[in-house]
Amino acid sequence: MSNENVRRRYRRPRAFLALAVLALVLPFGAAQSRVAVQEGVVSWYGAEFDERPTASGELFDAAALTMAHPTLPFGTHVRVTNLRNGRSVVVRVNDRGPFVGSRIADLSHAAAAEIGMLRRGVASARLEVLPKGSDRD
Repeated sequence: MSNENVRRRYRRPRAFLALAVLALVLPFGAAQSRVAVQEGVVSWYGAEFDERPTASGELFDAAALTMAHPTLPFGTHVRVTNLRNGRSVVVRVNDRGPFVGSRIADLSHAAAAEIGMLRRGVASARLEVLPKGSDRD
């Protein structure tokens, strides 16, 4: 076997190893990403999910001010503002989702009521991640 063939033979496993490492690392990095401000369509979910476990392990409470988001870490506090009426609420991320279309978040029933979106079911909203230790009001 020539030196060139030997070099090619030993490069391939390293390339595959590098791809495998990236495949493992990228999803974790994405899950920990911080989205400072995001705008899009939010929806809400309510009583039919009450007392069912969320992705964080806690039981869903439709009366709590919580939210499902695809990537923000659990426990992150987010100010959600309804762009139609200007009303806002501070919620805590405790679940993953939404899993419908291009929606950016699912709010609990209580949070949706606070920003006046219960009747429509969806709203254009702005999400603002609040820094840890902020007054969160």
